[in-house]
Amino acid sequence: MSLKRALFLAVILHSYAIATLGSDPDPVQDFCIPNTGTATCKNSSAATVEDFVFSGIKFPEKFSETGLAAKPVNVNVFPGLNTLGMSFVRADIKVGGINVPHLHPRATEIAFVLEGRVYSGFIDTENRIFAKVIEKGEVMVFPRGLLHFQMNVGNTTATILGSFDSQNPGLLRIPNALFGSGIEEKLLDKAFGLNAKDIAKLKKKFAPH
Repeated sequence: MSLKRALFLAVILHSYAIATLGSDPDPVQDFCIPNTGTATCKNSSAATVEDFVFSGIKFPEKFSETGLAAKPVNVNVFPGLNTLGMSFVRADIKVGGINVPHLHPRATEIAFVLEGRVYSGFIDTENRIFAKVIEKGEVMVFPRGLLHFQMNVGNTTATILGSFDSQNPGLLRIPNALFGSGIEEKLLDKAFGLNAKDIAKLKKKFAPH
């Protein structure tokens, strides 16, 4: 085998490995409704239409102090999603409210604006920002693992529906990760130029409750 052909084959195999390992595995049956408290599937003959319907996002959740009310729809609340490689979220944002910079390590997200006007964007690994105001009926995609954010710049509460290509996309909120995880204050001081008083204030705000 020539070196050129071998390198080409290596690239193809590497790309295939990344694609395979970077996404949810393909299901080996039509569906898998998990038995309560176990990792096993209940008999498919026992499944009903109710296993595939979720009504928990008809109304917004309670708003946080940042003005966000988010309701994730994943396998934990909607077992019918199990093994199907997808999940969903409803997010409502008050006027002037924000969805803080965050990322999903295991999923690309597509966000559809159901109501309102939202300043929405993401930052790539070269520190470039891709952001604009999107309005009712518009869609924006956030590539897997990239930092993204949203802010309601309209005059009414905004509602966003988000879809993920993983049943467990993961969520890492940047403020909470930096100041609510127990990172040494000296490191935070060097990274952000904050004094001890500022760091203590931020740690208190973002500490797990």
